[in-house]
Amino acid sequence: MPETARHEQHIPDYGTVAIRPLDPATDAPVIHAWVSQERAAFWGMTDLTEAQVAEIYAHMATLDTHHAHLVTKDGEPAALLQTYDPAADRVSECYEVRPGDIGVHLLLAPAPGAHRPGWTSALLTVVADYVLRVLDRTRVVVDPDVRNTKALTRFERQGFTPGPEVVLPEIDLPDVYLPEKHARLAFLTRENAIAEATGTV
Repeated sequence: MPETARHEQHIPDYGTVAIRPLDPATDAPVIHAWVSQERAAFWGMTDLTEAQVAEIYAHMATLDTHHAHLVTKDGEPAALLQTYDPAADRVSECYEVRPGDIGVHLLLAPAPGAHRPGWTSALLTVVADYVLRVLDRTRVVVDPDVRNTKALTRFERQGFTPGPEVVLPEIDLPDVYLPEKHARLAFLTRENAIAEATGTV
């Protein structure tokens, strides 16, 4: 199963959510508009130009272990989803990776108008279904910054089990630089995702 399969799912009273591989060239303006906002400070790209954002995702498209996707709702961009093999990522130095694990980074688009209860939860339900069922993985790991309380709360409400607080080491390579990151791990198993979706938790 390729790690960038296309997926579409309709949620009653919500809309149709689609996930497709990110196109670094055509999607860069949208992604740059999101990551350059202060609300996306934890994404670490607020100072980058649109061309630099496109370059980063063009490089990612050459990798076998890290992948970027655009999530849309009713045809409109709704989120940036990145998936990766934890065994090939710095997070592997902070926890014991299991076969079937998949790492996820998710950046939601700015809220569309007034606050809509359940909007984020519905989107996360589709993302979880995509990575666990379509990509056939058994457990999702996320590593939000410890200061990103909104993300931590959001994942816990979605059924993720909080894990340890860790320090992801600095990565300084010719093609990528990532500063040290203080993160809180959280995990979602396929069984917990099914229970959350069916209301059996």
